[in-house]
Amino acid sequence: MNTNPDNDNIADLPLVFIIIGKAYIKEGEGVDIHVMLTAPDDDTAVRTTLNALADEGFIEADLDQIGTLTEIPEDEPHASAFQGALEGEVAIIRFA
Repeated sequence: MNTNPDNDNIADLPLVFIIIGKAYIKEGEGVDIHVMLTAPDDDTAVRTTLNALADEGFIEADLDQIGTLTEIPEDEPHASAFQGALEGEVAIIRFA
C-alpha cells in the first residue's frame, strides 16, 4: 500500500484554520471577526470557534468562510494570531 501523498502539500506545521464572519455582543451590534486556531478538521474548528466566541461574551455569530492557511502571515494582527494558534490558542481578531 502506497502511503505517500499524491501532491507536494506535506504540512510541516499543524493545520491552522481561519474563520471569517461577524459576531454579536448585543442584538444588532455586530463586529467583523477573523478567528485563527488549530484543529484536526473543519467541524472541530467551527465548534471550537463558537465556544471561544461565547466565552468572550458574544451571543451569536455568522461564520461566512472557513479555510486553512497555506503560508505564515507577515502582517499584524494576523502574524501574532497565527503564532498564538500554533501555541494552542484560539486567536480572535476583532475589526471595529
